[in-house]
Amino acid sequence: QVQLVESGGGSVQAGGSLRLSCAASGRTFSPYRMGWFRQAPGKEREFVAAIRWTLGTTYYADAVKGRFTISRDKPKNTANLQMDKLKPEDTAVYYCATQGGFTATMDPKFFSSWGQGTQVTVSS
Repeated sequence: QVQLVESGGGSVQAGGSLRLSCAASGRTFSPYRMGWFRQAPGKEREFVAAIRWTLGTTYYADAVKGRFTISRDKPKNTANLQMDKLKPEDTAVYYCATQGGFTATMDPKFFSSWGQGTQVTVSS
């Protein structure tokens, strides 16, 4: 059973930056993708970014493209999300998750193991 632990959330003013990390535990860890999602109050959980674990191919939601950067550190079983030029609409709880195989979409239902989430608050 993979366990994921997010860290790095906090409060920042618009235009600022935060870096989230997701550490995975488990003796053998090799997901197909690792993804970041977010959920704002009253809204559905939405895709933010993902990375293919072996090849490093990255995927981004249009809302964060050019501002967020996902990366992974394979020896440390860690995925990171560098968030720059933050906007108030980026305020949400951010979750990391793993995906075992290919899917054409980044629907949260296709991701299995989930972390507990970390709060990101961006003030104007």
